[in-house]
Amino acid sequence: MANFTAKDVNDLRKSTGVGLMDCKKALTEADGDVEKAIVLLREKGLANQAKKADRIAAEGAVIAITNDDHTVGAIVEVNSETDFVAQNEEFIAFVEGVAKTVLAENPSDLEALKAAKFNGGEMTVKEALDEIFLKFRENLQIRRFARVEGIVKEYVHFNKKEGVLVAASCEAGAAPAVLDCLNDVALQADAMKATYLTKEEVPAEIIEQEKSIVMTQMASDPKMANKPEAVLAKIAEGKLGVYYKDNCLLCQEFVKGEGESVEQYVAACSKAAGKAITINSFVRFICGEGIEKRVDNFAEEIASMMK
Repeated sequence: MANFTAKDVNDLRKSTGVGLMDCKKALTEADGDVEKAIVLLREKGLANQAKKADRIAAEGAVIAITNDDHTVGAIVEVNSETDFVAQNEEFIAFVEGVAKTVLAENPSDLEALKAAKFNGGEMTVKEALDEIFLKFRENLQIRRFARVEGIVKEYVHFNKKEGVLVAASCEAGAAPAVLDCLNDVALQADAMKATYLTKEEVPAEIIEQEKSIVMTQMASDPKMANKPEAVLAKIAEGKLGVYYKDNCLLCQEFVKGEGESVEQYVAACSKAAGKAITINSFVRFICGEGIEKRVDNFAEEIASMMK
């Protein structure tokens, strides 16, 4: 006869987040010993986690935060297999906890982050990740993080799939006018997907590649056939300016403005704030960016089931 009740099973489910049947099996194996059952659930759960580690986790959430005086910011991406888990409040709370850990501990890399105390508590980040895995049973991965200092403003898209940190310097400090300016720049960085801050940051090989593309295009254009090399070079330089406007944040046209660039908008904000605002860096994370997502072929799946 089992040494536990239905209430014991339900209490174990509530405390671990694991399904009722798994809790019942664990209590049966532990002869009703709740603590032993929890250990068994963890052992089995973590064994399953290792098996699922090679499954594609391209969903998840991006969270960006700053400290109270906006002198430090952190941004993290944590991936899950499904959007169902990604939208769960407990999962979002875990991602926020990881961001707070990055903010407080300033880890050097992912391994250092996993070894740090999770949000100032007793568990490490790795242990907290193991705990939340037991609830969702999906491959969960802390993919990347960044931490920046200066005058920092964060932006997180409403669906928590995109986030931006913008860092600046200004003698006025984190004054409302400065933060409003940085917020607009963060919105721009997210909306227009800039790759670089300034044209000076564009690698030389990228510039040469773009020049080569432009020169090839002009070589196949009959209208350019009789133009001198110096003229062609000047046209190529002008076309390269279009690349800068598309890919460099400060060179982009300010989406909330009336034709001015982001750099010109920041200059106008500097005048309004009474102190020069200098944008030093930005970080943008898009959830699942660069991860090849699984594509299910339901027709093939149904056909295989009918055989």
